[in-house]
Amino acid sequence: MAVEILVPLSCFAMIFGIVYIVVSARNRERMALIERGMNPDMFESKKEKSGSNILKWGLLMVGVALGSIAGGLLEKLVGIGEDTAYFSMIVLFGGAALILYYFKFYDKGDEKHRDHLQDLDDEELRRIMRED
Repeated sequence: MAVEILVPLSCFAMIFGIVYIVVSARNRERMALIERGMNPDMFESKKEKSGSNILKWGLLMVGVALGSIAGGLLEKLVGIGEDTAYFSMIVLFGGAALILYYFKFYDKGDEKHRDHLQDLDDEELRRIMRED
């Protein structure tokens, strides 16, 4: 068998194995919760219906684009190496965009609600989850 065939086959087998393990572990966890009489959906996160996730990714992409432009300018004007200039500016502006999103657009009220739920006992949390 040629080596050219073994590499793609082993990559495919590895990806399939990882996906299979994740899916089967999640299924076993859900079955254990059902056997104990608990709601298996209580650990699922509620997806936001607003466009805040789109806004976050949009800001990140704008930050990456600005970082690419700043990296090019840094390389040309200052003479820093190409890899260093682009990588540092992309990470800097992408991180700045995520920080801007957090401080400007993150829902602070939802965070207070999550903190309240963390203070509850297990029995109280189960009771609240059954009521929903």
